[in-house]
Amino acid sequence: MSRIGRAPITVPAGVEVKVTDGNHITVKGPKGTIERDLVSSIKVEQDGNVLHVTRPNDSKENRSLHGLTRTLIDNMVIGVTHGFEKKLEINGVGYRAAKEGKNLVMNLGYSHQVIIPETEDIQIDVPDANHIVIKGIDKQKVGQFAAEVRGKRPPEPYKGKGIKYDYEVVRRKEGKTGAK
Repeated sequence: MSRIGRAPITVPAGVEVKVTDGNHITVKGPKGTIERDLVSSIKVEQDGNVLHVTRPNDSKENRSLHGLTRTLIDNMVIGVTHGFEKKLEINGVGYRAAKEGKNLVMNLGYSHQVIIPETEDIQIDVPDANHIVIKGIDKQKVGQFAAEVRGKRPPEPYKGKGIKYDYEVVRRKEGKTGAK
């Protein structure tokens, strides 16, 4: 049996979890509410402040969905209590970011500024001109938004210019003159 799927999910105080028919789960906490439709074959049982995820049989599909379903529910609980964040760094001469109202405005070496609006699920912080912090309660939406911002100018291997995650390491290459 899946080690991840077997682990119980402890629901902290202040978080309300409702599982309705058709495996529709609603998690409500201090930071907001998240709803999701889960696969109907995987069962989610609530026992006080503990959730247990079980599968009906050991078919390949159910085994692969068991751990996934448990992780999705756990991320929902973590999201409404603590939230998720991704940090991005901007490297390059003249490359910078600023927050103007609800928009993220970036100068990335193009002839125009790149403007990305903040959505209702995502909050953008710009502590300084070279760092961007993306926060939200839904892990998937935070990661997707961060990937879209990074995609506006991914880091290049020769000078290291571009937008990268704070934990990302850009492997540098030698230029064509370095091979001699």
